[in-house]
Amino acid sequence: MKLDDRYASTKDILLKEKSVLSGKTIEKVTATSDNIYGRAKKGTPTKRSAGKKMPAATRNNKKVVAATLDQTSDPNVDALLLKAKRGQMPKEIQPMLATLVDKPFDDPDWVYEIKWDGYRALAFVQKGNVQLLSRNNKSFDKKFYPIYDLLSEWNIDVVVDGEIVAIDENGRSNFNKLQNWRSEADSELAFYIFDILWYTGKNLMDLPLSERKTILKAVLPTNDDRIRLSDVFSVSGTEMFAAAGKMGLEGIMAKRADSMYTPGFRSKEWLKIKINKRQEVIIAGFTKNAGTSKTFSALLLAVYEKGKLTYVGKVGTGFSDEKQKELMSLFKPLIVSKSPFSEAIDVDKPSRFRQRMGAKPTWLKPQLVCEVSFTEITEDGVFRHPSFEGVREDKKAKDVVRETEAHTSQVVRAVNKEKTPAARLVRAPKDKSRKTLLNPTDETQVRKINGHELKFNNLSKVYWSKEGYTKRDLFNYYYQVAEYILPYLKDRPQSLNRFPNGITKPSFYQKDVKGKSPDWVKTFPYTTSDGENKEFLVGDNEATLLWMASLGCIEMNPWFSRIQSPDHPDYCVLDLDPDKNSFDQVITIALAIKEVLDAISVPCYCKTSGSTGMHIYIPLGAKYTYDQSQMFGRLIVTHIQAQYPDFTSVERIVRNRKGKMYLDFLQNRPGATLACPYSLRPKPGATVSMPLQWDEVKPGLKMTDFTIKNAVSRLKVTGDLFKPVLGKGVDLNKALKAYKANF
Repeated sequence: MKLDDRYASTKDILLKEKSVLSGKTIEKVTATSDNIYGRAKKGTPTKRSAGKKMPAATRNNKKVVAATLDQTSDPNVDALLLKAKRGQMPKEIQPMLATLVDKPFDDPDWVYEIKWDGYRALAFVQKGNVQLLSRNNKSFDKKFYPIYDLLSEWNIDVVVDGEIVAIDENGRSNFNKLQNWRSEADSELAFYIFDILWYTGKNLMDLPLSERKTILKAVLPTNDDRIRLSDVFSVSGTEMFAAAGKMGLEGIMAKRADSMYTPGFRSKEWLKIKINKRQEVIIAGFTKNAGTSKTFSALLLAVYEKGKLTYVGKVGTGFSDEKQKELMSLFKPLIVSKSPFSEAIDVDKPSRFRQRMGAKPTWLKPQLVCEVSFTEITEDGVFRHPSFEGVREDKKAKDVVRETEAHTSQVVRAVNKEKTPAARLVRAPKDKSRKTLLNPTDETQVRKINGHELKFNNLSKVYWSKEGYTKRDLFNYYYQVAEYILPYLKDRPQSLNRFPNGITKPSFYQKDVKGKSPDWVKTFPYTTSDGENKEFLVGDNEATLLWMASLGCIEMNPWFSRIQSPDHPDYCVLDLDPDKNSFDQVITIALAIKEVLDAISVPCYCKTSGSTGMHIYIPLGAKYTYDQSQMFGRLIVTHIQAQYPDFTSVERIVRNRKGKMYLDFLQNRPGATLACPYSLRPKPGATVSMPLQWDEVKPGLKMTDFTIKNAVSRLKVTGDLFKPVLGKGVDLNKALKAYKANF
């Protein structure tokens, strides 16, 4: 009996005939489902995947089709969803990226998919509202309106990752058709979905790929053939690659079955293996030969290398007359009189051939991105036999760098080693025991750390008011990153920068902990100029780290040297401190410093400061004094400042810098401190001072790319990139000789 309560309605419930799970009507369920209540559909294959419509080219390859994985074999999807954490729908995220490798491989811990030749897209669907975004957050809502309209019909809340493609008559994705797509009359669009990031209030990104795939297959509405599940194949990688070649596909993807989803990160747990060589490039100009009737003769191509625009050749094939006219309409507002390259290139140099052909270059602002195919790259870095494939509206010019193929065997070996139980035993455990330290409800909690009981209270006190991050978030973060940050705190005196009431309230520095710290805390004595005996706190273990955090130490500021060798730093630091500069200018200087140090065979490692600048570390191995370290730092930054006088300065007095970036080498002195690697910063967004690979240091990098919310996930993928900083150290005598020889 239905009571006449506040949930009662006069509406006919039978009109709501759609499935809550799939959004299908009863008729569509009957037409598309394998099993109807009380009977099986006549002629339905026993496996759902066997009845799926596939590209014609895929259907023709019986071996691959027969090997399609049945990812609905786990009936308990609800149990998988229960494992996921609750969370709001993510916004403005970038898709997880793959690493390019040179060869296919076979490994039972990896799964293989088709590499679709289209536009990467993230779909955000919630309560009937839809956003279809490119990899750089550009809206595809209007451009690919049939896919947008289909997503608008979904009655589920979900975020999915996939590729929008144009399908040719053979069932293959055709990038040229996608480039020219304007309406459904041009060709059929399809959205191949290969991952699910969020579903009905659950964040799925920390689940293994295999479990995400199971959930995706169970919840994805597939009542329209334009929305397709991108299948995983159980054949070996080499077989898959061979089949893809026969079908004329772009390549294949290899993914660790247990990989988590890390937005915006180029992971080595996802690999792309291309059959044909292709690369995104920047259009830096064009030429037009004398007497030609064509709109232009060739495009001048470029990529960024170490932050510098570099010429990589020209392409004169692959465009129709109509395409040339379309391109010229894009070129006209970008025409400039000056070459975007910092040095003359071949087509800009006087030559009899150029004079005869009249092929004087017309330069463009380096903003347009296109894709070319090619046969190989010459020794001087130029593409051989390139052919134009199309404009890439979904990619930013500043992100275009030369792609180099990593060696498959090295990458796979390293990733698999990281995943083995033996490898995990070598490092401190960080799986279930490293999720969080404190539960999300109790305001006061006591935990035993390194044999010492620590009391954590006022856990809901907000430290980052705009974002709502609390003391509890602070403790949980440092507990999770302890194994990574402790090597940079161990045996080092600390300068305690305390924010007891959050980042918007007054803070203060504390150096003396004499009589104010637990008896188990390690200290280091010092005497003030007044003759007072005081004690620095010394970094030691997790208990010390968390005790510092309990004082309101949002950031960790250790000495450059250890108490065993207090006058001999472990590294020299160059602090790039911008004033009225853009962060891209900071990147320019960081890359310039690396170029100088590379020339004299001195290794260096960089990290974001977490505030406004960058820090570059040079390992010294405690072999030199602070004075020697400072002199070497002065030599390097003085050389760089002379190269970039317009926006850099080595002036210590702020007013004398005149708004220029300060290249600070004076940090290399006893007692000086900087936020260490993996330290949180008391800045908006709860940014982290994050070590980087040098190929990540490029225009477009932002300080807010690394925060309390994503740093732990990144570390699970990268490990400690800064570890060599604590290694053997350079030979400064050899470095100085090399400097004199080179500069």
